[in-house]
Amino acid sequence: MKRPLTLCCIFLLSQTLTEGYLIVSMDPLPPVIIGDTITLKCNFQTDGTLREIAWFQAIEGGNAKQKIFTYDSVYNTSYSNMEDTNKREELVYHSTVRLPEVQLEDDGLYECHVGIYSKGSREKMIVASGSITLTVIVPPKSISVAAANSPAPFSRYEAKNFTLVCIVTGAKPAPLVYFKRDGELIDVFPTARSSSLVGYHSKRSSPDKNRGGNQVLPRGDLDDTKIHKSLSLQNEAGKLTQLRPNETDSFEHSEEEGSKLKLESTTEQIPETVVSREFPRWVQSSDPLYYFQHWQQVVGDGTMEVRAMLTWSLNPQLDNEALFSCEVNHPALSMPMQAEVTLTAPRGPKLSTRPTKAKVGDTVRISVQGFQLGPSATKVFPEPLFTWTRVGGNMLDGSEKHDGRELVLERVPADLNGSMFRCTAQNPLGSTDTYTRLIVFENPRLKKGREHFIAINEAARRPYLVSNILLLLRFTCELT
Repeated sequence: MKRPLTLCCIFLLSQTLTEGYLIVSMDPLPPVIIGDTITLKCNFQTDGTLREIAWFQAIEGGNAKQKIFTYDSVYNTSYSNMEDTNKREELVYHSTVRLPEVQLEDDGLYECHVGIYSKGSREKMIVASGSITLTVIVPPKSISVAAANSPAPFSRYEAKNFTLVCIVTGAKPAPLVYFKRDGELIDVFPTARSSSLVGYHSKRSSPDKNRGGNQVLPRGDLDDTKIHKSLSLQNEAGKLTQLRPNETDSFEHSEEEGSKLKLESTTEQIPETVVSREFPRWVQSSDPLYYFQHWQQVVGDGTMEVRAMLTWSLNPQLDNEALFSCEVNHPALSMPMQAEVTLTAPRGPKLSTRPTKAKVGDTVRISVQGFQLGPSATKVFPEPLFTWTRVGGNMLDGSEKHDGRELVLERVPADLNGSMFRCTAQNPLGSTDTYTRLIVFENPRLKKGREHFIAINEAARRPYLVSNILLLLRFTCELT
């Protein structure tokens, strides 16, 4: 970390013994954390009589000065906040200015001006000054880790680059940023596009190894024998079974025919089933190269925003459930500040249907409420990409698919009863499909209205029946 510049200026006016002498100096000042209280101390040594002391703060980038304290012996009988810590005959004095709860606007240059009377004439003054720079440091306000270009689909047949972005805001000066994997510091190689190497941190630097290049390339050759079909893990033993597309199509076709049957009057409980979880077939090295890129800028309040990027060729088999952390060192922090993420493939989405008992004409919402997570993960990261499709047909609006975490079916018709909907959740680490069946019940309110409408139409076609019924009712009333 670059140490703040501390100015200690000593001014000596070379005067004759008859005029007197004056020496002014400032105590060194370490960086001050925002919110702390600091005392500026001005020391001066003289054999003359004090006339005045004035403190100034440089403002507007040093183009102007603002007086923050003054002492004038003509109008003051005491030394105000001056203190004499030495014996009178040593002629050494101190003037202090206390700044409580310093803020960013207190950062800058401060000057102490001292004037004494000349021994030869009270009309003549000897003036000297000293200055010091107050550096206010601010700890980071927030730190977060995100995935670049997220959400992104799962790549089944080729390796892809993956980038973690660590964003640190509110710090002054810029902090030191580095990445760890499973608690171990990552060896990184800075890219030529890094706007600054401040914050570059590595266990070692290996320029002697021929690992050049700014573009991250997949490690290992692609497997030429790979089969362009998805793989599924369907049991706890981890047996790999090949799922033929025509099997799913035949199942979907039979379910679509079942949806045309008569509306059921009882609730059907159909569990949500994880059909497949896919992994790539390419071969990769277990020791990827990590590339580091660093970028920073000053924001409006004078603090820094830092973005550190870690890029490597993703290996879903090895990187799944891996814990990555971004850590920050800063002089205003007593210990590193960190943010952690666990790379997790989506697994076992939990679907929720509202209302639970849908009727004809209702608006039905099917949404993803969560996932089955491993022991080290608190959420799926990166954020999955959700795609909804209807098995054996198009969506209610005629489209082939719907993107988003929630599927909304407005004013569902009776034709959707028994329809199977597929939710595909995927991120760069894996993909999973979940199916749910929609059961639509008759709506008694709509049924009663439909029967009333049919009766009115029938009466309109046969008006003589209505008149006969009215006469019969009138005759019945007269008999009673």
